[in-house]
Order: sequence, then C-alpha cells, then structure tokens
Amino acid sequence: MIPWPKILGVVLVLAAITWTVLEIRADGARSITNAFERQNNAAAHSAGNARSDYDTCPDGLWDFGAGKCRRPAAGRRN
Repeated sequence: MIPWPKILGVVLVLAAITWTVLEIRADGARSITNAFERQNNAAAHSAGNARSDYDTCPDGLWDFGAGKCRRPAAGRRN
C-alpha cells in the first residue's frame, strides 16, 4: 500500500520551502529596487540644488569645478 500521508507531508514541506525561498527572493528584489530609487531621488535633489545655485549667479562667473559663483563678470557693475 502507498503511504499517502507521508507523500502528502513531503509535498507540503517542499511547497512551504519553495514558498519561503520565493518570498526571500522577492524581498531582496524589493530591497534593491528601493535602494536604487533612494539614490535616484538623492541625485535629483542634488541636481535641483545645484541648478538653483547656478541660477542665483546670472551676472557672475560660475566655476563648474568648484560648483559656486566666483566673481562678477568683467565690466559689469551693479
């Protein structure tokens, strides 16, 4: 006679292990996606701040290496 309760028990244990592994993988994928989104948001915020700084220096000489306004343009008096 076939031991159906044992076979059913093994199938249920394998199903539980498979479900657990898939959940762990999905959680890891969500974690990586969230990390990328945080980095993208931080980069966008930083770019917005840099643009705002650049826009406040319309008559000056913007030093791209230093990321700030150095001095007023030659010949301009305000």
